[in-house]
Amino acid sequence: MRLFCGIDLAEDVRERLERLLMHLRPAAHLKWSPVYNLHITLKFIGEWPEQKMPQLEDALRSVPGRNPIRLEVRGLGWFPNPKNPRVFWAGLHNGEGLTTLARDIETAVEPLGIAKDTRPFSAHLTLARIKDPVPLHALRSAIEKLELAEYGSFDAGCFHLFRSQPGAAGSIYTKLLECRFQPA
Repeated sequence: MRLFCGIDLAEDVRERLERLLMHLRPAAHLKWSPVYNLHITLKFIGEWPEQKMPQLEDALRSVPGRNPIRLEVRGLGWFPNPKNPRVFWAGLHNGEGLTTLARDIETAVEPLGIAKDTRPFSAHLTLARIKDPVPLHALRSAIEKLELAEYGSFDAGCFHLFRSQPGAAGSIYTKLLECRFQPA
C-alpha cells in the first residue's frame, strides 16, 4: 500500500479553492489537482506492507498531543522556483504548528525504518503539477489580476493516514486512520 500522513481541508476553504481553480484552469494546460483531493501532506511514507499496519498505526498514535492548529490558506507560488516550475501551489501559514507536527510524525515512524525527509518541510497545497514545459504567461497574467490571494482559515484538530491508489482520473485517497489532537 502506498501511504502518507496529511490533513484534510475545511469545506469552505475547499469551495474557495474550487472557485480559484475554475478561474485559472483555462489559462494553462497543467495536471490540475482535483479539489476533492486537496490536502496538506505531512509525511510521505511510500509503500508499506499491509501486515505491518498495526505497528505503523501504533507509531502514529504515539505522536505527542497538541492543541488544534490554526491554518490560513493564502498566497500562490511555484516549486522549485518561478522560472522553472514543476508544482503550482497555495501557501499555508500557521507559525510553527505544522512544521512541529511533521517533525513529530517523522520521529514517531523513523524506528519502523521510514527514512526522514532530506528536504525541509514546506507547508503547501499542490494545485497543479507541470510535467513538461508549457506556456505559463496566460496563467501568470491571470494570477496577477486576482484581487485576493486568501482562501480561508480553519482549525485542524487531527491528521489522517491516507492510502493513495493511482486511477485513470488521478489518485484516489482513502483515510485509513484518524489521529485526533489531544492537548498534552
